[in-house]
Amino acid sequence: MKWDEFRAFLEGMAPETPLGRIVSIRAETDEEILKHFTPEQKRIRGEWLRKTAKDRKPEEVGKILDELKNAFIKAAGGIGNCKKESKV
Repeated sequence: MKWDEFRAFLEGMAPETPLGRIVSIRAETDEEILKHFTPEQKRIRGEWLRKTAKDRKPEEVGKILDELKNAFIKAAGGIGNCKKESKV
């Protein structure tokens, strides 16, 4: 079986199957759903994220870090509410 065919098979797998449940856990991005994950679901997703993080290119990591930084700034009320970094 060629990769594209296998990938299409996996993407179309019903979530009621054991493999389908794992695929849906790994692919979930909705924060509300993630809040209600069981410890086992969190473990499965965490292992997958750690494994895939090793395969990321430096540009991708930089983009992710920028998005995370912006999320923290937004959570703090915006750039005006953040303290300037002190240089030591």
